[in-house]
Amino acid sequence: MCAAFRVAVALTRVLYHAAAGSVLGVARVLFAAANERCVRCVNQAALGRSVTGTFCGDLLVEAMAHSWRVLMQGLTSLMFLCARADEYVRRPPSPLVLTAHDKPAAHPQQVHISTVGSNSMRISWVTDDRNAPSVVEYGKSRGNYTVSTTGNHATYRYFFYKSGAIHHVTIGPLAPSTTYHYRCGKAGDEFTLRTPPASLPIELVVIGDLGQTGWTASTLSHIGGADYDMLLLPGDLSYADTQQPLWDSFGRLVQPLASARPWMVTEGNHEVEALPVVGFAPFVAYNARWRMPHEESGSASNLNYSLDVASGAAHVVMLGSYTEFEQGSEQYAWLEWDLAGVDRRKTPWLLVLLHAPWYNTNQAHQGEGEAMRAAMERLLYDARVDVAFSGHVHAYERFTRIYDNEADSRGPMYITIGDGGNREGLALKFLKDHNSAHLSVFREASFGHGRLRIVNETSAVWTWHRNDDEYATVRDEVWLESLLLQSCPWCWSCVKYSVHDRL
Repeated sequence: MCAAFRVAVALTRVLYHAAAGSVLGVARVLFAAANERCVRCVNQAALGRSVTGTFCGDLLVEAMAHSWRVLMQGLTSLMFLCARADEYVRRPPSPLVLTAHDKPAAHPQQVHISTVGSNSMRISWVTDDRNAPSVVEYGKSRGNYTVSTTGNHATYRYFFYKSGAIHHVTIGPLAPSTTYHYRCGKAGDEFTLRTPPASLPIELVVIGDLGQTGWTASTLSHIGGADYDMLLLPGDLSYADTQQPLWDSFGRLVQPLASARPWMVTEGNHEVEALPVVGFAPFVAYNARWRMPHEESGSASNLNYSLDVASGAAHVVMLGSYTEFEQGSEQYAWLEWDLAGVDRRKTPWLLVLLHAPWYNTNQAHQGEGEAMRAAMERLLYDARVDVAFSGHVHAYERFTRIYDNEADSRGPMYITIGDGGNREGLALKFLKDHNSAHLSVFREASFGHGRLRIVNETSAVWTWHRNDDEYATVRDEVWLESLLLQSCPWCWSCVKYSVHDRL
């Protein structure tokens, strides 16, 4: 038996006792020793060399890898079990839809795009060949690439998993509402993207807690079945939960849509992947793979940022539920600064996305967003945020406009849309006697996706599309009026002039 495997067994025993009482220092030392031996064994086996006098062949390495996966899955399950002991019972999980990659190592995969500033796009992809070039060629007609732009790439390690080369290249300036054809790394397939419009109307798809199941595939099919300009995702993307190859299969699953329209995401609890006992920092995979335009929006963290759409007609703020948010924190100071810079005469629509909902009448995840609400709700209210989207609860729920647990026409409309298709199933139980039940307008535990079509400076329509097998059925629809008028301290003539001028 490999010495590393014996250490892993010892580590399991230590962690069991640590969960009850706790010697984190001992666990950390044992893990470091075991991980170092496993990585060394894997590396030596790849070179065909002996370790401690015994050849570590492919079968042994594979067995070790399986042992580590089982151990990590057990630790993850233990943490979730401790956190969710009183939670609801979900439906049986849907099987994963794992998307394989059977093309050459230099062939780009997991291609997705995101907006950067007012007229640029970041193209991101992965290659198994870690020496493949980080270059994007693009143009307005198929196969005719008139511009070539170079970026950079990096890798990360999680236990003995080492990612492929993760490439990021920013292209532009690009014209609005324009179709471009592009190729990544001078190899592989040609992709096609369309840039968002420079003015209203604009259509935004909103979907949370996506995962990679049969339910997910249905949701993605419904999204792709109707046109849209940009997708917003308030956390919980791949549900890899420390199993890093699931990040790769997720990237391949969403590639057909994510390579064609910008996907703007923020993190959820399933992106954390931190193991404090053994020293793994949070968000390593998420930050490496899904780079968002935080620098361009003045944020020091990839976990919170903002962007303008339709030339600033709408301002979208992405917040991090799993990083510090209290008054005095970096995120709080950034949010206060960002919202203060929004001129509602020029930006009639203000949207916020975060993962853990501040208002929730479902039995699942009760109170988990309360601390963040208490810290930040006043900032959103004073800025007259129009809509706040969240995920986390695997169901759909729409509230009226609220401030501080009371109906308030000047507060945001809160919408929970954590129903993308994750493997954990639906949050089926809504609480009829919840103290916010009178504020909840529509709620249903079904999978689906939402669309916000901002028609003009004052009006938008929100629709929620439930997954009915091969059909997407509109189950909830509401017209929204921008809080522009309540944000502008001037007069009707000011607003009317602005609307007329932009139309």
